[in-house]
Amino acid sequence: MINYDEAYANVLSHTLDFDQESVSLGHCNGRILAEDVLADRDFPPFDRATKDGIAISSKGLEKGVRTFKIEGVASAGMPQHTLHELHNCIEIMTGAVVPKNADTVVMYEHLNIKDGMATLLQDVKKAQDIHFKGSDVVLGTVLLPKNTIIGPAEIGILASVGKSEVRVKKTPKVCVVSTGNELIAVSETPLPHQIRRSNALSLCAALQKEKIEATSIHLKDEKATIKKELSQILKTYDVVLLSGGVSKGKFDFIPEVMDSLKVKKVFHRVAQKPGKPFWFGIQPTLKTIVFSFPGNPVSTFANYHVYFIPWLCRSLGIEISREEVVLDGSLEVHLPLTRFVQVKTENKKGVLWARPVRENGSGDLTSLVHSDGFICLRPREKAYEKGEVVPYIPT
Repeated sequence: MINYDEAYANVLSHTLDFDQESVSLGHCNGRILAEDVLADRDFPPFDRATKDGIAISSKGLEKGVRTFKIEGVASAGMPQHTLHELHNCIEIMTGAVVPKNADTVVMYEHLNIKDGMATLLQDVKKAQDIHFKGSDVVLGTVLLPKNTIIGPAEIGILASVGKSEVRVKKTPKVCVVSTGNELIAVSETPLPHQIRRSNALSLCAALQKEKIEATSIHLKDEKATIKKELSQILKTYDVVLLSGGVSKGKFDFIPEVMDSLKVKKVFHRVAQKPGKPFWFGIQPTLKTIVFSFPGNPVSTFANYHVYFIPWLCRSLGIEISREEVVLDGSLEVHLPLTRFVQVKTENKKGVLWARPVRENGSGDLTSLVHSDGFICLRPREKAYEKGEVVPYIPT
């Protein structure tokens, strides 16, 4: 049995590269950029008015002109106008190209317009109310670096530079496998000795948040069947997430089957609670990664977030989230186990506090809906006290 830090380091040392693919702009939300996105022109691409009003030349102001004859109207989407006389102006709308020979915009609220003439009602500063060409970024600037997670703001930028197709990191092909004779379909009515399958559905739902549509398979506790099915699964998928079959029971066949399928065991059993029987390995020929979690719901859920999510982030080249919270109560720990404790968080004046959630062991599925995540408490002799800062893993 190894400790949590060793297990975590071992998992992150076995990342994969899933290559790249092109997807349409409308289907890239939540994906990871596989290339730098550059400005294809200056932003803004022209001097643009930021107010509705008139465009004038500051040279006219310098000559004492305060009333300007209106010689035209410029609106957004029109080609650039030309201001022909210093004592003239062009009415201009927000977003329109500032006319040639004009360098200042005055909003309507600061004007009196009558009989085709616009008179200034207050002092004007040269270059006011103009968003100048290239003042945001210039041609060739990196707008979005590789490995950026694409969200609504990023989609706006991609659209602005004409990226109708976007190069993104591929996500892994994942198969979620549950094992156990006691498990039945959600639609069935369980007998007293049976329970409905939930772990696999929870994992698939969690994977959807990562833009991964996983395949879900259930296997009975029959060694020959498990071996036959896993043999094909290992050839088809990049990652296998198993729930159940890794403890020391007479029907926990996963470690034995993995060995027979030449899946190299990296470790089995971690000094942690919940999820001590966690098994992790790789099929070196196929380069398939196997996360085999204990079957209890809280154990599966904790191990998924503690190990798989950081592994996925590292494989995709994005930063692993590292958060901390302040304890809202004291907690006992016992050597040599690292504890992952479910907590409910509350933001108090900008500080995130964590209160432990009452649970009835790692089989207490209902406790998960009352928590926001897990805190990580490494083993030590003294208790953790209220006010201590500890690592936090949101779910």
